[in-house]
Amino acid sequence: MDDKLSIRVNVADRYYPLRIDRNDEERIRLAAKLINDKVLQYKQRYTDKDEQDFLSMAALQFVIRLLELETKHDVDPFIDAVRELNEQLDDVISGSSNEVL
Repeated sequence: MDDKLSIRVNVADRYYPLRIDRNDEERIRLAAKLINDKVLQYKQRYTDKDEQDFLSMAALQFVIRLLELETKHDVDPFIDAVRELNEQLDDVISGSSNEVL
């Protein structure tokens, strides 16, 4: 059974045919809605620009937010701190076991 679905998504007054997994439909439609909402905000605020400008600004805003979220969820500093603590504990344990012998 093919679990693919063919849909048409409207982004900035253009329709794009997509073939997607069924379980991705809601997320894709929500993404298109968020883009369209942001483009509409820019259209209402700046009347002297064209659609490409609005799409570019919306993309820039969403990617900035994505990068902010990725930075917040960066666990590398925590992993490094745990490794350092582990090495320190190993040193302490090794030093203690040598003293006992």
